[in-house]
Amino acid sequence: MTDTLTKHEKTLSAVIHASTFSKFFIPFGNFIIPLVLWTANKKENGFVDYNGKQALNFQISMLLYSIVLGMISIPLFIGFFPDVFDFDLFGFNRLNHYNSFDFNIDSDDFRFGSWLVPFGVAGLLHGALFIVNIVYTILATIKTNEGETFKYPITIKFIK
Repeated sequence: MTDTLTKHEKTLSAVIHASTFSKFFIPFGNFIIPLVLWTANKKENGFVDYNGKQALNFQISMLLYSIVLGMISIPLFIGFFPDVFDFDLFGFNRLNHYNSFDFNIDSDDFRFGSWLVPFGVAGLLHGALFIVNIVYTILATIKTNEGETFKYPITIKFIK
């Protein structure tokens, strides 16, 4: 397929993939810019049409996975969150005990660990999604600039 593609098609397809990084500068830029580039050029170039669909489907899938991950982690946060409103958690009711120079460390003083676990797990999973998004977008940009077709993994086909 590399022989029949023009440099313009390869470059435009690579730009569509790379334009998903615009989300760091423009809100929803990872959807808007590739969508504009794809819709403006999809009828003339089959390679551009394929890559535009791939890029948009991957970005929509990543958004969906982030939303689902957030919704799954909400019950974990709610289950541990009520302890935050307990002022005994922060030790405000024992402030006058600090004047006695009694530095006894008790495991009950460190109850933050129980409600930080869901934040840590959700943060790690969101970080993994972020890295997957960055790595595969870079791979797609490089492969399409070379004229090869690239299929993103874990992508749901919303646009067919």
